[in-house]
Amino acid sequence: MSARRDRALRTVPDTEPRLVFRTIHGYRRAFRIAGSGPALLLIHGIGDNSSTWNEVIPHLAKNFTVIAPDLLGHGRSDKPRADYSIAAYANGMRDLLTVLGIERATVIGHSLGGGVALQFAYQFPQMVERLVVVAPGGVTKDVNPALRFASVPVAGAALSLLQVPGCMTALSVLGKVADQLYRGPFKSVTVFHDAPDLVRVLSDLPDPTAREAFLRTLRAVVDWRGQVVTMLDRCYLTGQLPVQIIWGDVDSVIPVTHAYLAHSALPESRLEIFAGSGHFPFHDDPIRFLRVIEEFVESTQPHEFDVEAWRQTLIAGVGEAHITGSTSTREAVLGAMGADERNAT
Repeated sequence: MSARRDRALRTVPDTEPRLVFRTIHGYRRAFRIAGSGPALLLIHGIGDNSSTWNEVIPHLAKNFTVIAPDLLGHGRSDKPRADYSIAAYANGMRDLLTVLGIERATVIGHSLGGGVALQFAYQFPQMVERLVVVAPGGVTKDVNPALRFASVPVAGAALSLLQVPGCMTALSVLGKVADQLYRGPFKSVTVFHDAPDLVRVLSDLPDPTAREAFLRTLRAVVDWRGQVVTMLDRCYLTGQLPVQIIWGDVDSVIPVTHAYLAHSALPESRLEIFAGSGHFPFHDDPIRFLRVIEEFVESTQPHEFDVEAWRQTLIAGVGEAHITGSTSTREAVLGAMGADERNAT
């Protein structure tokens, strides 16, 4: 059982990440880098930044070269009026690795970053050794209603209220109250679980350029009906790629039911459900998260891209029945669950 934010990691000497900047295509990109060895690329979620990985980077850096970028429009990277689509972010990851002289990497993506990681594996399969997706976006339409609302035009005006003096302080207090409520009498109200992290993500949005970049990114993948970008139609292309899926069972942003559908759609993927964890399982239980990553890497061989095999896979394609199981989404999800999980649904 994951113990939420109660399992602290010991510090690891000499493996603290350095914040580095590179200018690519005229825009300054920030990224954290630490360690040496095979490359791990860590991609954060929407509105977040590379510091979200700070607790786990030093431990991963004992055995790997860890690169954790601030996506364009996020963190310390530039926030231009630019293309914030999933495909553009994947291009940015290719360009950053190329500038750093890294030809191949194990790619780990969280939330939006999970969608970017999947897109990166599709666009540049020759650069991906393994793939880890942590509560990735783009499985089905379901997403937190707050993100649906944020995608509509009126949301920009609503988010501008974050500039009002005292607003962020009030949100921070509400986040702490929600955290205590979840730890106490409201454990069944899962939206409280992720509140502190969601407030942390909102803390950058009083800045107008950050807020505009956030809205451009969000509207590229979400509208009022839910997520508009899906990975399901190209999942079959990962058939030869080692894939690990990680999800928290009380995720209030993207429901854990997506985990089972993703697992059934991604050939030969592994699935780890963190009991008691929300949308940020690497925050809730970093010890288990590190163990899963290390075991996954140690027990799998780096994928060797075969262009002819890729071509034949594309030619063969995949039918709708393989994407949906020729049943409703719910039936496909339930079919991928174990008996205990089905009874709990």
